Amino acid sequence: MNGKRRATLGLVLLGCLLPLSGRCEPGPGFSQDPEVRAFISDMHERYGFDVAHLTRQFAAIRPNATVLRAIRPPAVPEKQRSWQRYRERFVNSRRIDGGQRFWQHHGATLKRAEAIYGVPPEIIVAIIGVETEYGQNMGSFGVLEALASLAFNYPPRAEFFRGELEQFLLLARENGVNPLDIKGSYAGAIGIPQFMPSSQRRFAVDFDGDDRIDLRASSADAIGSVGRFLEQHGWQKGAPVAVAATVNGDPGALLAEGIKPRLTVQEMADQRVVATGVIAASDVDRPAALIDLVSPGAATEYWLGFDNFYVITRYNRSSFYAMSVFQLAEALRETRDRLAGER
Repeated sequence: MNGKRRATLGLVLLGCLLPLSGRCEPGPGFSQDPEVRAFISDMHERYGFDVAHLTRQFAAIRPNATVLRAIRPPAVPEKQRSWQRYRERFVNSRRIDGGQRFWQHHGATLKRAEAIYGVPPEIIVAIIGVETEYGQNMGSFGVLEALASLAFNYPPRAEFFRGELEQFLLLARENGVNPLDIKGSYAGAIGIPQFMPSSQRRFAVDFDGDDRIDLRASSADAIGSVGRFLEQHGWQKGAPVAVAATVNGDPGALLAEGIKPRLTVQEMADQRVVATGVIAASDVDRPAALIDLVSPGAATEYWLGFDNFYVITRYNRSSFYAMSVFQLAEALRETRDRLAGER
């Protein structure tokens, strides 16, 4: 690729055209992109969307440079990934205190969600705490613009984001909402629990009984939807999530098997991976996966992750994420129990 071509792509990525005057001016709206026109035509043919109306909506948005930069975070070498730094962002006094207030305010709703879906309150609260700090940080990006930017200007995951863009437009139509008015994350996640549009259409529930699903304004809908998401992905009521472990020998082969539980705790022990945390005798025959949590300059933490740990990774496919949720949930439960004992 020559230098001139690279410069042109850089300017288009920023949603700017640089005329002879040298002043940066807004580039054309998405509606002039041939791929977008084909997408609009497909939405008309498959779902009956009005072509002119959808074209006007896409004309009002442009490639968002911030979104495209955010989706491509600086590459971090494996040896520089830090569980300790990651954990500090989510398992801290601010999120524990905020979680206690959220739990106190929505205790009855959380109890109802547990009764229906089998998911403990602390897990639901922890997910909401990690995702948006209990609804405080839901994102300020226009979801239509964010998803269109990723669907048509980010080739590595264009297919995924076009699917989410399709689901978002269907979701907005079903709820009678102008898609230009909906705000969310740079990746198009929406509301208190940060559901992608496809997840909202599949798993979200009206948990406050007002005949609509509103994940931005209704904490009850968010609580019920998180519970149902986990339940639908295989959450096992009363089952453990993870337990600390020690590894004697090279864990490479076990780590290569991934985070889907396959070997029982006893079979892990036979391979010199021993649970060091409290584990019930009935859980020895449960399948588990070896989880490594690496921090530069510190000893690697090893855990056995059970099926419920794997279910949390269906929300965000990262062992760091799932362990942060689990440890925040444990801190929330322990704090609540302690405060209850002091009353």
